[in-house]
Amino acid sequence: MAELPWADDAGTGTLTETVTQGAAGSEAPDAVSGALKALALGCLDEMKAEETVEIDLVGKTSLADTMIIASGRSQRHVGSIADRIIQEMKNRGFGTARVEGLPACDWVLIDAGDVLVHIFRPEVRGFYNLEKIWGADRPSDARLAG
Repeated sequence: MAELPWADDAGTGTLTETVTQGAAGSEAPDAVSGALKALALGCLDEMKAEETVEIDLVGKTSLADTMIIASGRSQRHVGSIADRIIQEMKNRGFGTARVEGLPACDWVLIDAGDVLVHIFRPEVRGFYNLEKIWGADRPSDARLAG
């Protein structure tokens, strides 16, 4: 693999060093993904999110490795849960995730790279039913190719 020079916060480095290090320093990408997943699940538990479901996306899509779906009791609860997760990501050095839906708080998507977190109001979650779309019964890429 070719090493491409580039400047980062610490001076100069190579692209392969940065990809290997991941988002949180010298940790491997799988460790970063696991830490992000644990952070999100911990925040969801602390904030009393309901019906939390974790879906493994490895082999199903290249969008992310894990999708976490949870419900809040109201728009205010959905917004508070999302704010907590975003703030904890910043506090622990994972940077700023991309966020959609925060002003309305019916459905908030937090895209942290390898981990996607969807927080819904119960009515909206039932309408979109992401668990059915991305659940265990969805065929993997390997089964589709053969």
